[in-house]
Amino acid sequence: MPPSDATGAASIGKSVQIRGEVKGSEDLLVDGLVEGTITLTESRLTIGPNARVKANVSARDVVILGTLVGDIAATGRVELRSGANILGDVKAARLSIEENAIFSGKVDLVQNAAPAAAAAAPTSTVSAS
Repeated sequence: MPPSDATGAASIGKSVQIRGEVKGSEDLLVDGLVEGTITLTESRLTIGPNARVKANVSARDVVILGTLVGDIAATGRVELRSGANILGDVKAARLSIEENAIFSGKVDLVQNAAPAAAAAAPTSTVSAS
């Protein structure tokens, strides 16, 4: 049964094998085998408990319950749920690791780019005499 937070998402079933590039603009539940890359820039990727993913993934949010070998880049949150097995680096704004999740890699927690861009924007000054 899919996790409750993946309701309405497109899905890759247990018996499906994909080798190559997966791109999309809607939430995706992977419960099969994927090798290559997964890019969901503005969406949530859920790697189900039966999934075996060998890919670098990029998404807004990533929830992992299965096995992932590859790097994760998320603009939002990465959740490693109980039973997850990850070998790779994580770059995200927020990271959550539940008990009984296995993680091997580096973590880079980054702040949103919007405040940094505002701080870097040139400002004009007016002097009154």
